[in-house]
This record gives sequence, C-alpha cells and structure tokens, in this order.
Amino acid sequence: MRIFVTGGAGYVGSHCVKHLCALGHEVVVYDNLCMGHRGAVPAGAGLIEGDLADADRLAAALSSRPFDAAMHFAAFAYVGESVRQPLTYYRNNVANTLVLLEALREAGVHRLVFSSTCATYGTPAHVPITEHTPQVPINPYGRSKLTVEWMLADCASAWGLGSCALRYFNACGAADDGSIGEDHNPETHIIPLLLLAALGRQPCFTVLGTDYDTADGTCMRDYVHVEDLATAHWLALEAIEPGTSSAFNVGTGTGYSVREVVSAARRVTGRQINIQDGPRRPGDPPILVADASRIRQTLGWQPAWTDLDRIVASAWQWHESHPDGFGD
Repeated sequence: MRIFVTGGAGYVGSHCVKHLCALGHEVVVYDNLCMGHRGAVPAGAGLIEGDLADADRLAAALSSRPFDAAMHFAAFAYVGESVRQPLTYYRNNVANTLVLLEALREAGVHRLVFSSTCATYGTPAHVPITEHTPQVPINPYGRSKLTVEWMLADCASAWGLGSCALRYFNACGAADDGSIGEDHNPETHIIPLLLLAALGRQPCFTVLGTDYDTADGTCMRDYVHVEDLATAHWLALEAIEPGTSSAFNVGTGTGYSVREVVSAARRVTGRQINIQDGPRRPGDPPILVADASRIRQTLGWQPAWTDLDRIVASAWQWHESHPDGFGD
C-alpha cells in the first residue's frame, strides 16, 4: 500500500512509519517538524515538510501520487499546555484536521487511522475503561481529540470515509533495535524524565501529585509500548471498511503508579535517581487503565511488551545511546 502519514516524524508516528516500511509499504511522511525530527523518519520513507494549515501544500502532496490510505498523528499533546492555551489546541488539533479531511476527500483517500487518546474519557467512574465508558474529557487536549472523533463519524455517513480512532493510553518505550526513541522539547513524559535524571541531564524527577486516591497517592497509568501501538495502527488500517467509523482502546490492562515506575527506572539503570514531590498537574485524572478486550477480539492485537522493566529498558537503551536525542 501507499500510505500518507501526518506527524510521521514525531514519537508514535515515526515508530508506526518504521513498522509500515518493514512490512514493505510505501510511506510518505507529511510533517512541519515543529515537534518531530527529520532523523526519526526511516530511510525507506519519503518526507514532505509542510503544515496541515497550508491547504495548498497539503493538496499538492496528496495529489503527487495516488494514496491508498492515511494515518493522522499530527497534533499537540501537552495536557497542561492545553489548559493554559486552549485555542492553540483547537486550532492545531481540530481546525487543521478539518483541512486534512477536506484534502483527503478531494484526493479520493477513503481510509484513515486517527491517533486518539484515553484523555477523551476524562475521569472515569469505573476502571478499567471500555469503549462504552462515557467520553467526558476534562481538559482541552482531550476535548480536541473527541471533537475529531465526532468529525470522523460524520464524514463516514456524509462521503464514505472509513476511519478508526485508536484511543491509546500512555505511549512509552523505544524501538527494540535502539534506532529511534522519545525526544520531546519540553519533555513531560514520566519515563524519559526519569531517565534524563538518571543521566544527570535533569537534577531530579518531580512527582506531580502525591494525594490522589490510589494505593501510594500517585497517579496510575496503563503503559503501552510504542511498538505495540505501531502494530495496532497497521491492524486497524487493514480492517477499515469505507463508510464506517470505529474506535478501540489500546493498552495492556495493567496500571502502574508513578512511584512504581520510579522503582523500575532505578532497577533498570542501576542508578539512584533523585526524587522530589510536587503539586498535581491540572487536568490529570487519578487512574487511567484500559480494557483492551475489544481490539484483542476484533483485530487480534496482543501487546508483546507487558513487563514494565523491559519497557523501561528499551527506553534506557535509546536515551543512554542518544543523550541529546536526535541532536537537532
């Protein structure tokens, strides 16, 4: 297949592009590189530097050759930032997706996998979270992603778009071969922050909130490895039928607290990581754990990375060998 991937130079997107190339597909990445990295795009994929807001450039990229499908990763994804700058998130995540959908319709592309999030559920009344859990997001980031899910459902009935939204939980880890990994600026994800502290690149790691209603007072999250996410995206794309929209949770079904992840990082690195306690981050629910039985039963997806230490070790391999990330 020939697949058009927005945000394919970013963290999750680049790992999915790597997986698609390994399967023998032709991939063209469309990315403005404001968050992504040129070095994250595998040698086998093409790269067009462009912004989704630039409708003419996007249309030209999609008309350069016929595409069978698209994957959409391009978005801002900082929860705290979305609370402070909501319009920035609605402009980038919602308005720019509208531009993409119009371009896909004009180019005759009728299959799309969308990178959604468990943040669309907000603070669930019960865990684990199923796809039937009410979607009541508590921050602009989650609301922006839910709005796109609504847009996809409406496009399915209006002009036959076939789409699948993958609501994944905490993406983590790095490529098993150590070739690509996580490199954000600023970095807000727990595992790379811990490993940067282990490398001495950060003076310490701050636990954001110690008074949640959990066993040790810290947030609990379901950590799904980025290579398992890549597999899920391909399986979802294969299963899409034009004119239908679907959604799946992607997670392991196991939750770990922040303090448990700290312990895993210390075990894996063999280093004493300095820790300090801080206040809660606005917009953070206490517990987010997936019920991923639907994607397992429907698409046959199974996470290969379920051991927390092994997940952290894959990230450590990347950060230890790339202390400056992609260096750009």
